[in-house]
Amino acid sequence: MSADTLPGGSITIAGKTVARLGLGTMRLTGPGTWGQPADTTTALRLLRTAVRHLGITHIDTADAYGPHTAEDLIRQALHPYPDELLLATKVGMLRPAPNVWRPHGHPDYLRSAVEASLRRLATDQLDLCYLHRVDPTVPIAEQVGELAQLQKEGKIRAVGLSKVTPEQIKEASATADIAAVQNCLNQDEPDDPALEHCTKAGIPYVPYRPLNAGHLARRDGPGDALHWLLGRGEHVAPIPGTGSIEHLRALITAVQPRGEAA
Repeated sequence: MSADTLPGGSITIAGKTVARLGLGTMRLTGPGTWGQPADTTTALRLLRTAVRHLGITHIDTADAYGPHTAEDLIRQALHPYPDELLLATKVGMLRPAPNVWRPHGHPDYLRSAVEASLRRLATDQLDLCYLHRVDPTVPIAEQVGELAQLQKEGKIRAVGLSKVTPEQIKEASATADIAAVQNCLNQDEPDDPALEHCTKAGIPYVPYRPLNAGHLARRDGPGDALHWLLGRGEHVAPIPGTGSIEHLRALITAVQPRGEAA
């Protein structure tokens, strides 16, 4: 599949040209983003179908999804990974219970989390590793600095940030080159100052929860919501999540140019 025919068009993130429409994997877990999905076979088939047949070349995950469940499923479904696939994960979040999320940015923990993700994903280098959340108890320079050190060691190709303000992006950028910012943006939550900052700085912006947990899709279908996001700038690359192959096909159809047949 050529760059011109990738779902949503193409964008370069962390040195790879990928589809602007990616796939989030939070929904490939159990209730509360905890444990295994109800149907592991379907989850594996969705990942394989997305990459091998539907043109998805950007998969987003996190060690906290499950925890560890989504990364394990990705390895089972897709390893060895095709060269064109951008596999992004996140570290820096503790999961003591279902629906409980606690930032933990101590450098030693971040290093151990990266090493664990490398093992789960069966790879020598993470394409893109986000700081999942800024831990307010640890200076940003120390958190991002550890990821930058891992990048120098070759264990991370590119460093990203998630759920951050423009001020935090500026502070982190003094320590590492920031390859992507992942924040919440959708038509129900349309105002994120980091979007304008990323536009000016030339940083790819990856909206999570682009359909507001499905509410926008139920209202008018996913098309308007996804086209609204893609229209915010060529550097915007949404990552809707789903556990359904049929829903994934609908998302891809929705981002085709208006008037183009499926």
